[in-house]
Amino acid sequence: MMPLHNTKIDTTKQNSAAQTRQPPRILVVDDETDIRNLLQEILEDEGYSVQVAEDGASARVILNDKPVDLVLLDIWMPDVDGITLLKEWAENGRLSMPVIMMSGHGTVETAVEATRMGAYDFIEKPLSLAKLLLTVEHALKNHKQPSHAETKPLANLIPEPVGKSVLMQQLREHIRHVAKHDTPVLLQGETGSGINVIAHYLHNHGHMNGPFIELNIAALEPAQAGHKLFGYEKERQVYPGILEQADNGTLLLNEIDALDRASQAKLTSALENKYFTRINGKTQIKLQTRLISTSHHNLDELVKQKKFHGDLYYRLNVLPVNLPPLRDHREDVPELLNYYVSIFVDQEKLPYRKFSMAAQNRLRNYHWPGNILELMNLVHRLLITGNDEEISLEEVDTSLNQQQANQAHSSLPIDYDRPLREARDMFERTYFEHQLRKTHGSVSKVAQISGIERTHLYRKLRALGIDSKNISTE
Repeated sequence: MMPLHNTKIDTTKQNSAAQTRQPPRILVVDDETDIRNLLQEILEDEGYSVQVAEDGASARVILNDKPVDLVLLDIWMPDVDGITLLKEWAENGRLSMPVIMMSGHGTVETAVEATRMGAYDFIEKPLSLAKLLLTVEHALKNHKQPSHAETKPLANLIPEPVGKSVLMQQLREHIRHVAKHDTPVLLQGETGSGINVIAHYLHNHGHMNGPFIELNIAALEPAQAGHKLFGYEKERQVYPGILEQADNGTLLLNEIDALDRASQAKLTSALENKYFTRINGKTQIKLQTRLISTSHHNLDELVKQKKFHGDLYYRLNVLPVNLPPLRDHREDVPELLNYYVSIFVDQEKLPYRKFSMAAQNRLRNYHWPGNILELMNLVHRLLITGNDEEISLEEVDTSLNQQQANQAHSSLPIDYDRPLREARDMFERTYFEHQLRKTHGSVSKVAQISGIERTHLYRKLRALGIDSKNISTE
């Protein structure tokens, strides 16, 4: 039997439809008796009307008798697999209900195929009952008849960060545990290690059902940060801030160290008192938002240097999460390669190519200084530039050698296949690091050379993740 997580479930009825005289009808299709019975018991406790089927043939009989509002469909069954059954319903015009696929041995390719056939979502076993109930609620609330022109964003297909290594399994387990609480979280990791993915994963596994909002503080003028974060009132007009917009949801504060001192103090007070006021306002607004913060700098060191508010740091750092660099879990590289191939094939319609075993082995032993972001860019580049269906070892070596040649002339290669904004950031990072090396780390001199006001330059360097003190001179 495929076990389910022993997750404590809030038995409060979440779906308003479950309170009506005719509760939504759900069909559970799974060949494992224990899972069928358990899901039926839990869903009925939540107010749904549930029928079960042990295989594809039984599911057909039930659907022919009377339509249902949602189907939970296992992929691997003895008579017919779930993907084939889903395809059959789609071709026969019977896919009027949302279908949530379940599998304990699913792959990215399976998830992509299921969604192309019209599945609403894909959930991996062992099932998280809290996530399952939330997915069922959203499916019943938001489902509409799928069209061939629509494709569900792939970011929603994979419910967790990719990787079966012990390190990634432990990370996912830790995040799921952290998600049960509303305490602020501080995410730390090297550039490109997937901080944004982890932040979304934490949000998805939490109990708050509000939005996920991201704010890059380093990109704001210091005078704007407080207004953007807390909102403000002017001439009897109210301008809500990000904290209000993220009510009952998650707010990701990137580069928290760039927040000005006044706003740091105001945020500290908000976390302490559980309420805040808008700039120039008097109304107390309840703080009920999960805060996730990131920084490329050592906040503990900044506190010692009195460059960051100590009380704020300790309130943000109650539940720290450290992301491992890719070099520490290289056994996940083959799975990550396949994952990003599927991403670009599905979203950008690039031709499918697969990595040869020799190419995969080469990349498993690569040191990945740019972490997962570097791997993603490599896959993207190879899909665009190559012609053969198989990506060879020679092709991978050529790409890596070209990248290393670029790095010999700059601290970070510029990938011209990136969107304009990302390419511009890469150029600026390379430019300013070059100027800092020439001036032996003098920000004042770089400001003169580049024609940028020094205060603005400091913010720019911080936004780009450049520490002038750590730049080696030429």
